[in-house]
Amino acid sequence: MSVAFAGNSTMSPSREAGPLRVMIVDDSVVIRGLISRWIGAEHDMEVAASLRTGLDAVNQLERINPDVAVLDIEMPELDGISALPQLLAKKRDLVVIMASTLTRRNAEVSFKALSLGAADYIPKPESTRETSAADIFHHDLIQKIRHLGARLRRKPAVASPPLAPASPAAPIARAPAVARPIAPAPAVHALSSGSLSTRPFSTQAPKVLLIGSSTGGPQALMTLVTELGPVIDRFPVLITQHMPPTFTTILAEHLARSSRRPAAEAVDGEPVKPGRIYLAPGGKHMRVVRSGTEAAIALDDGPAVNFCKPAVDPLFTSAIDIWHGNILSVILTGMGSDGMRGGKDIVAAGGSVIAQDEASSVVWGMPGAAANAGICAAILPLNQIGAKVNRLFAGDRS
Repeated sequence: MSVAFAGNSTMSPSREAGPLRVMIVDDSVVIRGLISRWIGAEHDMEVAASLRTGLDAVNQLERINPDVAVLDIEMPELDGISALPQLLAKKRDLVVIMASTLTRRNAEVSFKALSLGAADYIPKPESTRETSAADIFHHDLIQKIRHLGARLRRKPAVASPPLAPASPAAPIARAPAVARPIAPAPAVHALSSGSLSTRPFSTQAPKVLLIGSSTGGPQALMTLVTELGPVIDRFPVLITQHMPPTFTTILAEHLARSSRRPAAEAVDGEPVKPGRIYLAPGGKHMRVVRSGTEAAIALDDGPAVNFCKPAVDPLFTSAIDIWHGNILSVILTGMGSDGMRGGKDIVAAGGSVIAQDEASSVVWGMPGAAANAGICAAILPLNQIGAKVNRLFAGDRS
């Protein structure tokens, strides 16, 4: 479907007070009802509309004027990936959370949606009859709506040009996704993060790079790894991104293309070597253990940690037994506080932690927790982290 894009958004800015207005767009009456009940039970959000198709959402957006849209991918008349650019052309500050079941195609579409301006994605359970899966979906969706909506209301309303039209028939994930957070931020420290105290970097030379991320992480990771070639070539890089199965498979492929280095989901028992990126697979915690004289991957199917599986803390903490104080860890954008406890352990062992700053984070939960705990040697915008990491591995200790 072709659409004429107006030169400026005609929508009124999101409200700064009152509950977040959420528009639910899904062709399943069961899912719409479930999400509506969950939102209705929260004091800080309300259902602005419950719609069956992307076409309904596009046609009624001005009247509804939501703050957040939960947008299904597969719908009749107009699917989610086709509706997304049309919604954002009408309201640039709309927070769009893509929802899909766990298939490879839907994972690829979700990554494309991030490059087109979606704020985040959420996997829907195969069946709402599975209590544990429905509980995770419930928890994650409400948290994403709340935290992404809060960021929307903190940023100033700025007029911006519309998105270029995107062809629904374009290839979904054969080219690297464009790293783009929901609100591109200037490369400066936010006052709340820039005013926090930092500690000196470790005097011990780092021998491994550990990275943890969550909401906004895929975009941030693809930006960061493009700058880390010199480090990846000489040292192992291990990443935990909060993500379900299938999605981590696609993310690893994107990281390989962005970094031009080998990147894959980690395999239980494989040795940890320089020259490649190891990504924690969805649904498993990734730890590092000693295997003879080498470090090796250990995947753990245990319970969620910090509501996450994979979680960052198990990776961070386990690495200390292998590399002791020769660890540099980076905590990127994400909800919650995962990585903070593991970061404390790394610092206590003699290693260092870098946190992404608030201005460049989609959600300043994880890096903010580390920064406020006083364990960071630096709190930096995303576009300065890569250069700093390269200098540290090259011998700079400042």
